[in-house]
Amino acid sequence: MPREAKSPARAVKRAPAEPRSFQLDPVDYEAAARALQESGCYRVLRELQPRPVCSDRKLADDEKIGIIVDTETTGRDPTDEVIELGMVAFTFDAAGQIGDVIGIFNALREPSVPISPEAMRVHRITPEMVAGHVLDLEAVERFLEPAHLVIAHNARFDRAYCERLTGGFSAKAWACSHSEIPWVDYGFEGTKLGYLLAHCGWFHNGHRAADDCHALLEVLCHPLPGDNGSPFCLLLKTARKPRFRIWAEGSPFDRKDDLKARCYKWNDGSNGRPKSWWIEVGEEALESEINFLQEEIYRRDLEPFVERITAFERFRF
Repeated sequence: MPREAKSPARAVKRAPAEPRSFQLDPVDYEAAARALQESGCYRVLRELQPRPVCSDRKLADDEKIGIIVDTETTGRDPTDEVIELGMVAFTFDAAGQIGDVIGIFNALREPSVPISPEAMRVHRITPEMVAGHVLDLEAVERFLEPAHLVIAHNARFDRAYCERLTGGFSAKAWACSHSEIPWVDYGFEGTKLGYLLAHCGWFHNGHRAADDCHALLEVLCHPLPGDNGSPFCLLLKTARKPRFRIWAEGSPFDRKDDLKARCYKWNDGSNGRPKSWWIEVGEEALESEINFLQEEIYRRDLEPFVERITAFERFRF
């Protein structure tokens, strides 16, 4: 009689092990963060803590004052209004070394137009939060008066709104940390402030005016890869150089695609400026750009209208 076949062994299904609870004393948080970071397997983001304010500090002979400014608005159209203004004043020397924070300004303002839902989703400022708030423009002027340079992360946006608030902003030199620093050349894959801050190892309460100013200050201080100094050093060098706005007035209509392909922009003349295609270039590109217009657009030896633009006129259009 044949022997009875053995049934195949069955795997015993075990309940998954419960995760081990892990507790860390708060005094050990920083040590743990350093250990994770130094392992090479983790990236650690620390909450950004604003620098202390040294309000009574006297300037050294070679020091100047910079102000980082940020606005939150009811929207992004020319008819929209500022509902929050934030500024952080700091010292810097001729070499681009940032010193101390010497002042902070932050205030809300009730607008005369509604806050758009799109804007509220970004900055989370509601009509109830700004109700009854009035911006003290004399205090803004006093804060701004000693500044040698005003910096915004989108100066073309912020300068227009700031100058509508008070004329003090019009008399200052401006720099843009978004467009005047070649972030991509130094390994950054984006230019948004939140991304840049995370790349430097911090996170913050984004899209509130003063918080964004503190965040930008730390980004500007953070060393660039290699022996390339800081972003602020690069920004300061760029701000000191003039740029040139070239107007392709009277350019043939059938050459507009060539101008657009070369990044020229159209101005419709409603702002009092020429009704024309235009471009802004550095001094090193001025001659070649004029040659392009003469050879490819006008096809004759015609000198276009060229404006010299310094940091005092930049980002105003």
